[in-house]
Amino acid sequence: MAGGSREPGRTVTSKVLALLGAFDAAHPQLTLTELARRAGVPLSTAHRLAAELEEWQALARDPDGRLRVGLRLWELGQLAPGRLVALAHPWLQELFGTTGENVHLAVRDGMEVLYVDKVYGRRAVPIVSRTGGRLPMHPTGVGRALLAHEPDWFVTSYLARTLERPTPHTIIEPGRLARELAAVRAQGYALTYEEMTLGSCSAAAPVLVDGRAMAALGIVLSSRRARELPRLVEPLLRVAGRIGRAFADPPAVGERPGP
Repeated sequence: MAGGSREPGRTVTSKVLALLGAFDAAHPQLTLTELARRAGVPLSTAHRLAAELEEWQALARDPDGRLRVGLRLWELGQLAPGRLVALAHPWLQELFGTTGENVHLAVRDGMEVLYVDKVYGRRAVPIVSRTGGRLPMHPTGVGRALLAHEPDWFVTSYLARTLERPTPHTIIEPGRLARELAAVRAQGYALTYEEMTLGSCSAAAPVLVDGRAMAALGIVLSSRRARELPRLVEPLLRVAGRIGRAFADPPAVGERPGP
């Protein structure tokens, strides 16, 4: 029983990670009882470890007594993937300034896309992505742009899964999705229409470094303006290319992004 644990096979570290992993977008705040249940640890263990995490500021307590992720974890989270976000953010701001539409940056993490940065305005269409959030790859523009540039073995494994269908428009048929991915590779960008969320469509392009998709850059707008999506492809591709070049050969400290 490692770490003095009374539960065979579970270390103190695994319990701490389970407690932290109990929080997600749908459960940003938890009572101690909920935390113990979601983490799969005894209430007494959750009470002891949560107190230590709270002292270290990994957890914080709201006035109503519920627990949430603390600022110490937020500070640590800003370190990864730090270089990519630091290099890309000025370009995201430029793309938002040019288009006036929601712009976000995502990377692949396992079988999902992880959103690492986002620039948006009050007039832009609301979207489900959030910085630090995860979504399936196949119904999202950024996810499809990334998936299209993965090795064949990964794509085959992904398509062999039972695929989520967030809307009636989501493509989940393996053969049809494989053809969509081939088109994305050929044209260099992905377009999706109400596949993740009804009422929105997207364009996305991979950020390529030495032929590898390090990330994907996406623009989202209202489905009512779907006809405008093709005109956003050119600035999207231009900025994605510049992020890729900046990542491959970052500018000197203090140097501003070039034209």
